[in-house]
Amino acid sequence: MNEPTQWMKKEYEDLVSKGFDWQPPVIQGPSSARSMINGKETVMLCSNNYLNLSTHPKVKKAAIEAIESHGVGSGSVRPIAGNMDIHNQLEETIARFKHRESALYFQTGFAVNSGLIPQLAGKNDGIISDQLNHGSIIDGVRLSGVKKDNRVVYGHNDMGELEDCLRKITKNCEKTLVITDGVFSMDGDIAPLDEITKLAKQYGAMTYVDDCHGEGVLAGGRGIGAHFGIEKDVDMESGSFSKAFGVVGGLVAGSEHMVKYAFNKSRTMLLSGSAPPATVASCKAAIEVLESEPQHVERLWNNTEYFRKEIQAMGFDTGVSETPIIPVMCGESHKAKTLSKELLNDGIFALPIVFPMVAPDKARIRVMMSAGLEREDLDAALSSFEKGGKSAGVI
Repeated sequence: MNEPTQWMKKEYEDLVSKGFDWQPPVIQGPSSARSMINGKETVMLCSNNYLNLSTHPKVKKAAIEAIESHGVGSGSVRPIAGNMDIHNQLEETIARFKHRESALYFQTGFAVNSGLIPQLAGKNDGIISDQLNHGSIIDGVRLSGVKKDNRVVYGHNDMGELEDCLRKITKNCEKTLVITDGVFSMDGDIAPLDEITKLAKQYGAMTYVDDCHGEGVLAGGRGIGAHFGIEKDVDMESGSFSKAFGVVGGLVAGSEHMVKYAFNKSRTMLLSGSAPPATVASCKAAIEVLESEPQHVERLWNNTEYFRKEIQAMGFDTGVSETPIIPVMCGESHKAKTLSKELLNDGIFALPIVFPMVAPDKARIRVMMSAGLEREDLDAALSSFEKGGKSAGVI
């Protein structure tokens, strides 16, 4: 008799044969600009730790002090076990940083989108979403009660198509929600949020932006709202502490009534244990470091501009990137994996991004810049990319 889970083995073997399986190496120690992998010091080019804050002394100290003062756990979910004072302090800090009335902290960025979006639109409403939005947004839309015909996708950053969708959906629905990433995580380009909010207002629609990769990066670290000067024009802004802030967790910022609604309605908030004190204190400290030490953002952009210019000069295609997310396009998954192995052998950690995260023919090495990288790190990486790119048949 066949085992009931045998199908999983077959599907996994199919992924392996197509080069779509994930095989990340083990990091021995902190994820920083230089990390230990297989006992070898390696240049880190695939971490979202943009500002190198995960090892910042002030952030680490905050975690240690929170354990001493508040313990290692939070007691359960916040609505039942109560809010710790440090949870409230973090949310006040987020709201100040975002120039918004209020904010709410979630356990992860994924939990924000998958838990809040389903509560923002129901069966008589509509959702309009960018074609390249993150998987957590896609899952949130699927979990909503919005009818299939009223869940529409517009071409990536295509404002003409967005307006066509708004014109159609707002006629048939009680409420309409427009959702976009701020910085798109696979290509590193930026949503035209100023145009999106203008169109949404024109048609009476709500706006929701996921700024996970914009926080700590754009506009001196303030994010995409500040980048376009429209911080208060976006109804819901979600984000993550696992990227530039160097910790973990999610956030949503906006009006006070929106945040109160989100706290009471989001199942990922209501039914998940709240973040431990050390994590919450680290998140607050990371924001404070970003506000008081602008050199981290400046260094991040200096590294980004240098690396992108040099790798393009070698003949690599970096797509439409405008940010520290620099995709080195390879096309076939096997080419991306071969290049990644060549890089790791040279002490450069840059993982391939393959299907299903990107289209089957859009495999790439997604290079993530960091403020912690020295010029010698970047030059070593560039040298390895040139050698590996030729060996893998990419250039």
